[in-house]
Amino acid sequence: MNALFPTIVDSRSLVRGNGQEMTAPRNTDAGCRLAVLLLPEFSQLSLSSFIDPLRLANSISGRPFFEWVLFSPDGRPVTCASGIVISVSRDFTGVVRELGSGRGPDMVIICAGDSVQKQASALLFSLLRTCRRQQVPISALGTATWLLAESGILDDTRCTIHWDKLAALSATFGRLHVTDSLFVRDRGLVTCAGEFASFDLAMELITNYLGNHTASAVCRHTTATQWRSGSDRQWAIGAQYTGASKKVAEAIRLMEQHIEDPLPLWDIAKCVGLSQRQIERLFRRYVSCSPMRHYLRVRLEEAKRLIEQTNMPLLEIALSCGFVSSSHFTKRFRECFGMAPSALRARRL
Repeated sequence: MNALFPTIVDSRSLVRGNGQEMTAPRNTDAGCRLAVLLLPEFSQLSLSSFIDPLRLANSISGRPFFEWVLFSPDGRPVTCASGIVISVSRDFTGVVRELGSGRGPDMVIICAGDSVQKQASALLFSLLRTCRRQQVPISALGTATWLLAESGILDDTRCTIHWDKLAALSATFGRLHVTDSLFVRDRGLVTCAGEFASFDLAMELITNYLGNHTASAVCRHTTATQWRSGSDRQWAIGAQYTGASKKVAEAIRLMEQHIEDPLPLWDIAKCVGLSQRQIERLFRRYVSCSPMRHYLRVRLEEAKRLIEQTNMPLLEIALSCGFVSSSHFTKRFRECFGMAPSALRARRL
């Protein structure tokens, strides 16, 4: 018997197949074994938001249905982004051996942080490919989607990542179908925006395995009023204005969706059912600037993320953010951030 993952009924139907809705195993006595891979500087919030609901589900159901074991690349304690040191049971080679023996976990969870672009390794990629061969579902929390993309297993697959790296992921890996959903299931892969979205993913896991009653009890215990669907959008710039003015929020959402091909003001106003004068008044009231000034800021913020997170040429970044020339882009960027795009790139390097 596997000491880390005691033999239980297979429950991988959760995310196998064509990426349709998760389904609970037919045998209600089955459990779910998780191998959680922690990378240095991972998000403790993502990890806790995912694991704690499962712990509560075990307590409420009166049995250890969900089991998890923590792993690090070298088997040593790993420090999260908050500076908290987490002990683990084994290193990544332990997971590879378990998978090779056919007695591995029912799902592999990867939890990473902001420095994810530097954490790819041959061992991790070997582990991920072994999971694919063994048809073991993989879930990536937060920025860990980047590692799945870098390994090649996300090609031609729908996926998501934390909103701060959405633009960089799309620009770096052209064969992905990136969305800004909270979490996405496709072809045995689950990608999640991380942070509090990890809670929503865990709640769906609990619902599909242990039922809505247990999930509702977990929600009450955590003082959460509800959990969100995976198809819900992540936080966006326009979301903060929804309570004050839905029209402003709608307009900003359009701006966010049209970075490369900026819309004229009259087109934005028409789409949200306002005149140009009305939308200008609303922006002056709630955003304290004109609509097009705000639109420019949205595009420049996107460009800044691409400069900081990718190696795209600056001209290519300028064009992808709707600027017709490098000189115009540089001028506007310097006005906004106090330095030229080239200076920001040099500082990062």
